[in-house]
Amino acid sequence: MATSGKTSETGNGSGSIRDRIVESLMRLAARRAFEDIAISDIAHDADVSLADFRDNFPSKGAVLAAFSRKIDRQVLEDFSGRYASEPAKERLYEVLLRRLEALEPYRNALESVSQWASTDPLAAAALNRETVNSMRFMLEAADIDSEGALGALKLQGLAIAWWRVLGVWFDDRDAELCRTKAALDRELSRSEAVIERIEDLNRLTSPLRGLARAVFRGVTGHRRHGRHHARDRDEDLEEDYEEARRRHHHAEEHHHAGDHRRHQDDATA
Repeated sequence: MATSGKTSETGNGSGSIRDRIVESLMRLAARRAFEDIAISDIAHDADVSLADFRDNFPSKGAVLAAFSRKIDRQVLEDFSGRYASEPAKERLYEVLLRRLEALEPYRNALESVSQWASTDPLAAAALNRETVNSMRFMLEAADIDSEGALGALKLQGLAIAWWRVLGVWFDDRDAELCRTKAALDRELSRSEAVIERIEDLNRLTSPLRGLARAVFRGVTGHRRHGRHHARDRDEDLEEDYEEARRRHHHAEEHHHAGDHRRHQDDATA
């Protein structure tokens, strides 16, 4: 482990401390099981102190997330504005193909990461979050909407499709990546069909969802003002009772007056 204690941005080697740590992790992952790599191993390989490592990253997983963002940036910088006239599926195909090209130097390391995630549910969940975040920007690069509930479905579906493609890519040593490209095209076609069905369902159920929201707002408003409404109902009942009592009292007076007049008439007669 390095003990130089330097805290400069570049440390002892070329590149920033963060970049060197990221590259060291991926270099080590290409040679051994990911779960066997300790933070001290990464710091030693990057020629930085543990203090420097801690200043830059809180964990090994955070280094992996930084690697993902590095690849995102590389793809986004290279792809900006390209293939704008192509259909959505073709634009996304080109974006993800560019991503595979950027990942090529790290193929063995990513296979190690994939094997680690396949045996650790927590690692798989964390890796899925990073993949979903990356796919958000891949969709944006392809000018495909990723917002709202439907966007969330697109992102998660694309993340799953992406790891299926990587599974083929790990074993595809052909220079042209024919199997990988076929898998990518197949997965995108499948995802496109699913999204189309979801969008059709979304359009069909839109009126029902609008009605449900209106009902929900009505129920919520009723609960929110329940006490006020109950007080109003009590006051209305009290007013109705007083009105009925007055009418009853008036009717009795009218009845007694009628009896009195009849008695007078009888006496006169």
